[in-house]
Amino acid sequence: MKQNLAEITTIGFISLGCPKNTVDSERMLAQIAQSGFAITAEIESADIVIVNTCGFIAPAKDEAIDTINEALGWKKAKSVKKVIVTGCLAQRMGDDLLKKCPGIDAIVGLGQRDDIAAILEETLKKKKPKTYLEHHDNFISDDRVRMLTTEGHWAYLRISEGCDHGCSFCTIPAIRGRFRSKQPRMIIEEARELADCGVTELNIIAQDTTSYGRDIGLKDGLANLLTDLHRAANVNWIRLMYLYPFGITDALIETIASSKRIVNYLDMPIQHINDEILQKMRRPENKRMIKKLIEKLRCSIPDIVLRTTVIVGFPGETDDQFKELLHFIEDMQFDALGCFRYYPEKGTDAARMPDQIPEGIKDQRVDQLMLAQQQIAFAKNDRMVGKELTCLVESFNDDGTATGRYYGQAPEIDSVCIVKRCTAPAGRFIKTKVTATKDYDLLVEQI
Repeated sequence: MKQNLAEITTIGFISLGCPKNTVDSERMLAQIAQSGFAITAEIESADIVIVNTCGFIAPAKDEAIDTINEALGWKKAKSVKKVIVTGCLAQRMGDDLLKKCPGIDAIVGLGQRDDIAAILEETLKKKKPKTYLEHHDNFISDDRVRMLTTEGHWAYLRISEGCDHGCSFCTIPAIRGRFRSKQPRMIIEEARELADCGVTELNIIAQDTTSYGRDIGLKDGLANLLTDLHRAANVNWIRLMYLYPFGITDALIETIASSKRIVNYLDMPIQHINDEILQKMRRPENKRMIKKLIEKLRCSIPDIVLRTTVIVGFPGETDDQFKELLHFIEDMQFDALGCFRYYPEKGTDAARMPDQIPEGIKDQRVDQLMLAQQQIAFAKNDRMVGKELTCLVESFNDDGTATGRYYGQAPEIDSVCIVKRCTAPAGRFIKTKVTATKDYDLLVEQI
């Protein structure tokens, strides 16, 4: 009976938020398919719509609420029977989400991710909404067996869950719990599984990548894991994302520099550079340490591409402190940068701090900093013209060009290479030469 019920039920799935959420979505999709449910691309007419939400900051929460309400509109119009909400906002708001969005049929917390198939069957039978929010702080995601939603030749590889840093502005520890590393064996098996499915680029992710292994007694945990991945996973590129500067050790730098598979690219959020602001943020770094680390990275790995993220408008941030950050960005010449205005998130210490910055000033500072970074990025692109690059072909465009990436471009967040007259299929590496630039992108020709 249960199997028959699944076979005649269609599931529409909407995934929002960060790469960690993407992995959760891919794992749930695999379980849903394995249980016999039919996954449909016609989401607005599915029997059940699942919205996997992000709830990290206000814009993500607003996007999630809007998406949930859209799904509830389909339900009201009777084209959808049930709406289930999962993910970070479900975990953060719990039963309050039922009040905020009346009509939701089930709220599923992070720790119940792997029960999604059983929850689907139960939701089909029940008329009253139900919340599944058991304690999740010890839950360690086993992400093996996923239905990839990425291009297929690249994937995310999550190595840990949660975070122990307790930055004063961040809700992640409250949502995803304490830091928990996956066992190396589980990660290696997942990497091999992904490689066997045709993945040629692994993007290593976590809330705090550089802390990998500390909680399970591993010395130089990330460096050793990368060495094992280099040997065991038959992929061309291994990329590191979300590295706290404080955790980037000499052993890690040496591992990256000596590997032919670990690309010379680091995503290293610094958040700010003024020592007083960093202290109020409860970040472990200071300006001197960050500057010294950047110099060491560029000395040890001359062709390294550095991406960072910063926050402007933190409580009490003065004009001089913002200018210090701006001048640092101009001096350090990061290859890529994301800038976020500060949001006072409920439950965080920073939200209770005095001297909250007016929204208009935050917007001005974002614009000013991003304009400076744009000039840096465009100048760096101009210096790329004439260089030869190995590109991973991503997809093909209507105008006959292809989209690709060289090692200095991470998927989904960075610029791309536009390839003229590409003869290779998606997922193939090709030799190219940069002929021109177009805004943040590089125009290349296949050699």
